[in-house]
Amino acid sequence: MSGFAHLVSVSGGKDSTATYLRAMERGLPFQAVFADTGNEHEATYDAVRRLPQLTGGPDIIWVKADFTEKLARKREYVARRWPMEGVPDAKVQMALALLHPTGVPFLDLCLWKTRFPSAKTRFCTDELKISPMFHDVQRPLLEAGRKLISWQGVRAAESIARSDLPRLQRINPVPHSLPKALQDLGAQWVAYAYRPLISWSVEDVFAYADRFGIPRNFLYALGFTRVGCFPCVMCRKEEMRLIGTRFPEHVDRLANWEALVSDVSKRGNSTFFNVTDDPLLANGWQSDDYDWSLSRTGIRARVEWSKTSRGGLQYDAFLAAAENIGTSCNEWGACE
Repeated sequence: MSGFAHLVSVSGGKDSTATYLRAMERGLPFQAVFADTGNEHEATYDAVRRLPQLTGGPDIIWVKADFTEKLARKREYVARRWPMEGVPDAKVQMALALLHPTGVPFLDLCLWKTRFPSAKTRFCTDELKISPMFHDVQRPLLEAGRKLISWQGVRAAESIARSDLPRLQRINPVPHSLPKALQDLGAQWVAYAYRPLISWSVEDVFAYADRFGIPRNFLYALGFTRVGCFPCVMCRKEEMRLIGTRFPEHVDRLANWEALVSDVSKRGNSTFFNVTDDPLLANGWQSDDYDWSLSRTGIRARVEWSKTSRGGLQYDAFLAAAENIGTSCNEWGACE
């Protein structure tokens, strides 16, 4: 693979750490990149920062999505269209006052979309990870005539969606969310996804890091099975309970984000976890008298539910999304 530019995606999790170490062991010159969503735990940031220090490997490039232009266009749309659609002027003015960049990519994405990502609409990976890595690191290499090998920490054992992925695969490096003209251009570039861990088990991954003397992300010791966004919109019930118990400040942060995104939503309500996944009401959310308040549907209510067992319906509300086929989460492994 001489003549190729090798790029390793790093997330602070076990699989991307092993991928970084594998690239070092191969002795190939490579670059490493981490996409900061602004919705990570401090331990994950620490794990990313210390990896080059502990290994002597290349520094990790940090990238962040910038929604300044998109939010400006959103303000123009709100000012022009919402009054025509009968949205009260007070609501329009509130949205215009709030639709400005905060510097937190995850929150800015939700303000732009006026909603949070969900199991069925996972625009977060493309917008927060794949796109900034493409624009800031991959695209300059490709436009300079380089060929790209994207090292991805993906394992077949993680899910059905990943079980059939090949170790080496020709890809279009342009994210799905970008314009078709750019994707057509991307089809002309030479780029491959390389998944060196595809046949590894989770035990293999941890043992490999142990061999290099690399400590694990602190979150694993607490019982979290995956790290990345904290929490992820596909967070499991037991992990939501852990967050509520050990890190209530993260729940407070999300509650504040819910209130802010609700204030820029025409519907007046936007929750971190999709209300259609409500484990206590099945399809009751479709009824006219459904309680849409954040106190009933927001993050704090989900934390309280996560403390229940079968009496509160033992239901892994967000697990179904994990097996979706053909998503950036599953194909790129950028979130672990």
